[in-house]
Amino acid sequence: MRGFFTLLALLILLLATTPAGAKDMIAGPIPGKVLAVLDGDTITVRLHIWIGQHIETHVRLAGIDTPEIKGKCAAERMRAAQARRELEALLANSDVTLSNIRLEKYAGRVLADATNAEGVNLAAYLKDRGLARAYGGKRRLGWCE
Repeated sequence: MRGFFTLLALLILLLATTPAGAKDMIAGPIPGKVLAVLDGDTITVRLHIWIGQHIETHVRLAGIDTPEIKGKCAAERMRAAQARRELEALLANSDVTLSNIRLEKYAGRVLADATNAEGVNLAAYLKDRGLARAYGGKRRLGWCE
């Protein structure tokens, strides 16, 4: 019985010393199917979370920002369409794997690292081609000159 209380005390100590927000992340990997590409940095995915259990959610690709489809200028809208087409091509077979999944600042979607079936990191691919830039969650820069 003493061993039980020691284990319980250790568990309470671990929970009390866990950094805030650390339990609000799912490390993954979680496999899924892409249902839609909304824009260059957001997709809709059906995730397989358990035997016979699926969830559909919008996923923002972590660490990047792409131009907006409804951007402020023609150049931004054109670049947004290009980023979206590239992302659609990367996800042509619809398989995706998410990791480091956490709540996003806007309701109804999560933030995650994502790779396609070939193991290509989607955010890195878009950044490497100049279709996205690094983004850490603060104020976004504009895409118009």
